[in-house]
Amino acid sequence: MVYIATWDHFLNNQSNFFIQSEEKTRYVMKYRHCQSKLVFKVTDNKECIKFKTDQAQDARKMEKLNNIFFTLMANGPEVDISEVRGTTS
Repeated sequence: MVYIATWDHFLNNQSNFFIQSEEKTRYVMKYRHCQSKLVFKVTDNKECIKFKTDQAQDARKMEKLNNIFFTLMANGPEVDISEVRGTTS
């Protein structure tokens, strides 16, 4: 498992995961209250990437990640995700 340092890099990598293996790609979001950490994990059973944050404003990124995955699942991997936004963006 690899922790990605920046959110933009994480988004690019997770999109590539989905494009390469849309049937097997899945993601998990986990909040650890005792550490105040939010962890996003994307895997395709071969590789796994993670993004960890303790910033409250990064919780909004969870909504954007959901919207990106829903758009990719509904419209297929050829959709342009640069147009996908969270409702708060």
